[in-house]
Amino acid sequence: MAYFEWADDLAIDAGGPIDQDHRHLVDMVNALHTATSEGRGREVVGPILEELIAYTDAHLRREEQEMARVRFPTLEEHLRWHRKFIADLNDLRQRYETGSVTVAAQLSMVLRDWLSLHIRRSDRELREFLKQP
Repeated sequence: MAYFEWADDLAIDAGGPIDQDHRHLVDMVNALHTATSEGRGREVVGPILEELIAYTDAHLRREEQEMARVRFPTLEEHLRWHRKFIADLNDLRQRYETGSVTVAAQLSMVLRDWLSLHIRRSDRELREFLKQP
């Protein structure tokens, strides 16, 4: 069983680019968790963390562009959440670079919680907005 399972209530754009990005992030969280569970967290967290930061940043930009395109009403609030999340990831990267041994486990939890809570709450608003005629 995966650490974080994709569920239908996570779908935002019916399998479109946002969902594809979210699924890729879920796969990366699961890969990190598997490595951590196998005692390989320290060796894989650096490369996964760098990929996660780059991919998450690119994903958030795509999501924000779509929100701007459709004139999503709470875009500014969403932008604040995105910036905080990127700052949290960068904080974890700094802690990893200074030798923290708990970063892999913390990163798994932060990402799982972000994906679960942010998608199910904030991104859900976008899903409902996109459904409107």
